Amino acid sequence: MKKTVTRCILSCCLVWATSATAQTAEFNGAQVVVPAQGEVRQANDEALLTLLVEEQDKDKGAAASRVNLKMKQGMEIVRREDPSAQLKTRRYYTFPVYPEQAMSKGPQNPQPVAWRVGQHLDVTTKNLDGLPKLVAATQRTLALSSLNFGLSEATLKNLDEQRIAAAYQHLRERMGSIAKAMGRSIGGATIVSVDLDGAGSPGPGPSSAMLSTANMRAKDMQDSVEEPSFEPGETTLQMRLVAKIIFK
Repeated sequence: MKKTVTRCILSCCLVWATSATAQTAEFNGAQVVVPAQGEVRQANDEALLTLLVEEQDKDKGAAASRVNLKMKQGMEIVRREDPSAQLKTRRYYTFPVYPEQAMSKGPQNPQPVAWRVGQHLDVTTKNLDGLPKLVAATQRTLALSSLNFGLSEATLKNLDEQRIAAAYQHLRERMGSIAKAMGRSIGGATIVSVDLDGAGSPGPGPSSAMLSTANMRAKDMQDSVEEPSFEPGETTLQMRLVAKIIFK
């Protein structure tokens, strides 16, 4: 019985030693961690503009009525000028306005001298050619708070494959440079693992998606507003990866 147990132990040790030797032989080389990144640039094809209306009056109801009317008119103008645009209202606010003298005297119970009411409207559009006309038309009723350009969701999905291909191309170039510096053959390199970092994130810097290009408010309502000039620019997208490579 003891001899049988001894043989089993020896057999297990032999199998383990053989496996360890095979693994050592398989990974007998230099392991290098190689970072790489791909970059893709694309002209912006979408705009996000925020329009607002704000009124102040001693009568809170009167101020709210004017805001509601102007927002309704502004939305009708947007739908008429750009039927494909997506609209979203947000931040409807009402707050009291107190006299400056009362506020400077510290905690009291001052009475408001007026009420300020406002509302914002977000408009998303891919019709960049008609954007100047749209903005000019809406500025007769609403104020332009901000304008941003970026890439649509469909365009971002289409660029994903290009970013991955660019990142792997950069990785192959770096692998060749490393193999040459080490005096080894690129044919003996094996990629053990790849970690994709920041997939789907826009690149940093001024060319990132939704770059702010305007921050304007209309001072006076006019019968006609000259069309503004815009340059949508481009967006830079990056794909970063880190690979572990064995050079035999």
